[in-house]
Amino acid sequence: MKLLSSDIKNKVLQSMIDIIDRERNNIIKANQKDLDAFNRDDQALYDRLVVNEAKVDGMIQAIKEVKAQDDPVGKEISNVTLDSGLKITNKTAPFGTILIIYESRPDVTIEAAVLAFKANNKILLKGGKEAINSNLILEKCWHEALEENGLSKEWIRLLHLQREETQEFLRNPTEPLDLIVPRGGERLIKFVKDHASCAVLVSGRGNNFLYVSEDADWEKTIKVLVNAKTHKISGCNALDKVLINKNIPNYEAKLKELQEVLKSVNVNILVDGNIAKTLTDENQIPDEDTWYEEFLALKILLAEVSSLDEAIEKINKYSGGHSAAILTEDKDKATLFMEQVDSAAVYHNASTRFTDGGQMGVGAELAISTDKLHHRGPLGLKQLVTNKYYVFGDGHVRV
Repeated sequence: MKLLSSDIKNKVLQSMIDIIDRERNNIIKANQKDLDAFNRDDQALYDRLVVNEAKVDGMIQAIKEVKAQDDPVGKEISNVTLDSGLKITNKTAPFGTILIIYESRPDVTIEAAVLAFKANNKILLKGGKEAINSNLILEKCWHEALEENGLSKEWIRLLHLQREETQEFLRNPTEPLDLIVPRGGERLIKFVKDHASCAVLVSGRGNNFLYVSEDADWEKTIKVLVNAKTHKISGCNALDKVLINKNIPNYEAKLKELQEVLKSVNVNILVDGNIAKTLTDENQIPDEDTWYEEFLALKILLAEVSSLDEAIEKINKYSGGHSAAILTEDKDKATLFMEQVDSAAVYHNASTRFTDGGQMGVGAELAISTDKLHHRGPLGLKQLVTNKYYVFGDGHVRV
């Protein structure tokens, strides 16, 4: 793959900024066609589909942020000269071709592509049929920006494949693929993992937990819990499960207060058998599968635990490995929780809604990875490269 100069890549991004700003009304009109055709029964998916003035501004801002960042390609990681005189340099290098498969969100067509391109990767985009009109006009913008700067449209391309065709493409790609990133729910992730013939980096599954310790500040707890649950229900960093230590002072009264607060913001409550003894009018968890479920809705599960160890065990068993939080005024407990919970992001007295590239100082993100290879957490520009060894000799042979 040809390595592009930082200058030409930034010129493409500047062209894209100008084109999106010029085409904003047409982008919003195209998106309205998708919204009109969408079944609003799935509110979370609908929220992700919407493109308005603020979303267009967000697309432009994402490109500006990436344009301002240093080119991640060709950075020296290490440089050693061995006793033999052999010189070995390790540098960052592009992956090659990245395929991202995503549901609903047209802004991914901008954010994913800008990051992949700045890191000198080709990107193939497979959006959902529900966003086809939005994605088509955004692809057209990319192609104009590329051709305006003398580059091929092949750098950024939308795949027009049905489900069966996508399945076959994953199994037998018609061009080299180096990495696939599925962004969406469990069914999409399973579909990709079942059929892919190259590396898959899982992103998008939440099912995040919050543990309320017996010494938690209750005012902080309510504030953080409500924000994590209701700020954006379609976010993969939204809260789904709350584990409450039964030794909290005034336990039953606080459960009832939490019930009132959640009801006031229209959150449906599920409870385990122990909490059901206090919150008698709430539905109990129907089966164990509910513990593994990412809700993506105004719905929350409240359960009782007797210790920090029990909370950690439950989180590590059921969560999606995305984000987990502890509410406690004891720093030692917080440290233990954060060290022992196996999630990409762990929080002390803060909302899980901060697991986001922009909020964590990474900038625009391709995805939030819950895998451990090659990176965990927000996948920003610096994480969209691999590495390559350059070995310089003078007739060296191994003996």
